[in-house]
Amino acid sequence: MHPRVLIVGTVPYNRQSSSRAFESYFKNWEKENLAQIFSNPREPVHGHCGIFYQITDKRMLVRHFKKIDTGVVFYDRDLEDEWKPIPQNERKSLTSRLYGLGSRKFPLNYLLRGFIWKKKYWCTPELRKWIDEFNPECVFLAFSDDYFIPQIALYIARERNIPIVSCIGDDYYFNNRKSISPWYYLYRVTYKKLIRKVFAHGGSAAYIGNKIRDKYNHEFKLNGETVYLTSELKRHEFRPINTEKPLISYCGNVRLGRAESLCEIATSLRRINEQYKIYVYSNESEEQYIKILKEHPNVVYGGAIPYSQVMEVMSKSDILLVVEGFEKKDVDITRYSLSTKVADSLAVGGAVLSLGSLECGAIEYMQQIDCGPVCTDFRQLDEKIRKLIFDQEYQRKNYEKVCMISKQNHTLQNSNLVFESIVDRAIDGYKRGHISEIK
Repeated sequence: MHPRVLIVGTVPYNRQSSSRAFESYFKNWEKENLAQIFSNPREPVHGHCGIFYQITDKRMLVRHFKKIDTGVVFYDRDLEDEWKPIPQNERKSLTSRLYGLGSRKFPLNYLLRGFIWKKKYWCTPELRKWIDEFNPECVFLAFSDDYFIPQIALYIARERNIPIVSCIGDDYYFNNRKSISPWYYLYRVTYKKLIRKVFAHGGSAAYIGNKIRDKYNHEFKLNGETVYLTSELKRHEFRPINTEKPLISYCGNVRLGRAESLCEIATSLRRINEQYKIYVYSNESEEQYIKILKEHPNVVYGGAIPYSQVMEVMSKSDILLVVEGFEKKDVDITRYSLSTKVADSLAVGGAVLSLGSLECGAIEYMQQIDCGPVCTDFRQLDEKIRKLIFDQEYQRKNYEKVCMISKQNHTLQNSNLVFESIVDRAIDGYKRGHISEIK
C-alpha cells in the first residue's frame, strides 16, 4: 500500500489538460490513498483520487457577502470519464468569466485573488473535518503562481506535521522581469516569501526536467529528482511520411507564442506545397489566441476534442509538432517547461518537428536528444522540413532514436518508481527530523 497523499492544485486529474502529468506520479496509487483539493470550477472526472474537495473563485467571492459553504465534495464513483466541451452559453457565465479573469497573469489579478481567498473563508470546519477523515501522510503541491494553492498546502502540512512534495514544472520563483507597476513588485516580494516558507517546511520535490531540478535543488538545498512525463500512446511501426498529403498535427496549448510558431511552420509548408496543412487541436476558447490560426490558409483549426480523439489523431499523424514562442516574455515562462505533448510525440512513432527558442525547456530537450529536426530560427524551416518529408533514411534513423529515448526516459514504470521513492524518502526524512527536534 502507498502512503496517503493529499494533492493541492488548481486542476484535478484530467486526460485533456496539463494535469494528465499526474499519470507519471500516481498511476499505481490506490484511490483510497489519494485525495485532492482544487479550485477549477468544473467537476472533476474519473482519475486517480478517490475523493475531491473543490473551492472556487465564485464561492470565495460570494462568501465575502453572505455565509455559504465554500467547499464541495466529490467522490470518484460518481464522476464522468471525460470533460465535455463547454457549451458556448456557459463560456460567458459568471463562473467562467471569474476563472478566466483569475487565470490571467497580471500582478493586480494575483493580489485581488489573494484578497478574495482569505484563509478564514476557505479554512472552514468542514474542510478541517474532511482533512482529518482522510488523514494525509504527505502533501503533494502542484506548483502555482497564485498565493492560495501554496498557502493551503503549507497550512495542511503544518497542522498535520507532514512533509510537502512540490511538483515543479514551471519557474514561478526565479522568473523576474522589469516592470513599472508597483503591484508587480508587491506581488513578487510576497509570493517569493511564501514559497521560501514552503521549501523551508521540509519535504522534497519532483521536477519535470534536469534543468529546473538543478536550479531549485541548488538554491533551496532540496534533494528532489526528475520525474519525466510519460504517455499512454502505443507506438506504431515505422512508416514513411506520405509526401503527397502528409498528416501534420499539433494538439495542445496555443498561447505563449505557440500559435505564431505554428503559423510560421504552416507558411513554410505552403512554400513547399500549397496543399500541405497543419491540423491544430486545442482547448483554447479566447479568440485573441486562435484568430491567427483560423485565418491562416494552411491551418485547419479543430478546437477542443476528447483525449480519445487526440490519441487517434497523433497515431495517424505523419509529423507531430512541438512548438514554443520566441518573445522574451514567452520564453521566460517556458524556460524550464517540458510538457506532456513532448512525451506523447516521442511515444507514438511519428516524425517530430520542433520550432522555438533554444532557451525554452522543450526545445532544448528536443535538441539534446536529437530525434528529429529542431528549428531555432524561422529561416531554418524550409530546408529542414524538406529533408524530413522527402528523406526516408533520415526518417528511419529518427524513429530508431525516438524508440531508444522513450524507453530510457519516458516509461511509466520508471517514472512511477522514481516518484514513489521521492514520497517515501520525504515522509521518512520528515519524521526523523521531527523526532530529532523533539529530542
